[in-house]
Amino acid sequence: MVPKGQGKGTRSYGRGKHVRVKTARGRKTSSTRWLQRQLNDPFVREAQRLGYRSRAAFKLLELDDRFGFLKKGARVVDLGAAPGGWSQVAKDRVGKSGLVVALDLASIEPLVGVNIVEADFFSEQSESLLESKIGTQVDVVLSDMAAPSTGHAATDHLRIMSLAEAAYDFARPRLVKGGTFVTKVFQGGADRDLLKMLKRDFAKVRHAKPKSSRVRSAEMYMVAMGSHIKE
Repeated sequence: MVPKGQGKGTRSYGRGKHVRVKTARGRKTSSTRWLQRQLNDPFVREAQRLGYRSRAAFKLLELDDRFGFLKKGARVVDLGAAPGGWSQVAKDRVGKSGLVVALDLASIEPLVGVNIVEADFFSEQSESLLESKIGTQVDVVLSDMAAPSTGHAATDHLRIMSLAEAAYDFARPRLVKGGTFVTKVFQGGADRDLLKMLKRDFAKVRHAKPKSSRVRSAEMYMVAMGSHIKE
């Protein structure tokens, strides 16, 4: 469970004393840099202090603080949920009357109040497994799915947009009127076709880069609210 006292509002994360990591025998320089970045990341420290599964929890906290889509009693699907930071936040925000289902190919340690589905999102069974947990109508679909980075910006953009489009293909027939779709994209925004669909199907579509996203990261999030999807 998420500790109490983490309600909506302005957040600040102080910087502690900088930690230097020496390169140990057998450890690659890139691994040393990653470890040093983790140790000196205020969001990593704050996530550990508050009991969140990952620093990514703060991204969803910031998005919901700004747009307010995680309502009490809402039914939420969290795609690409491992290790569970977004699901923790979602469950805390929707409360006991709400329902959160988390899906990922990677295993997720049990979370109080969260239904976990361990499956490949692109498998034939994933949709039926999700529907068995949450039904066919949901209020919010979250997607923080990401493909491994290739280091080639154009290729990485195509991969992340493919995941965003697949997430929306899942969300479109299931979102209730007034529902919300949130997905990760890369800077440069959504591809024209996806953005056109979202503007057609939702009252409001916004791009946002939470402060908790790493400065050098190209990731940002697209928030589509007020679904009025027509078949």
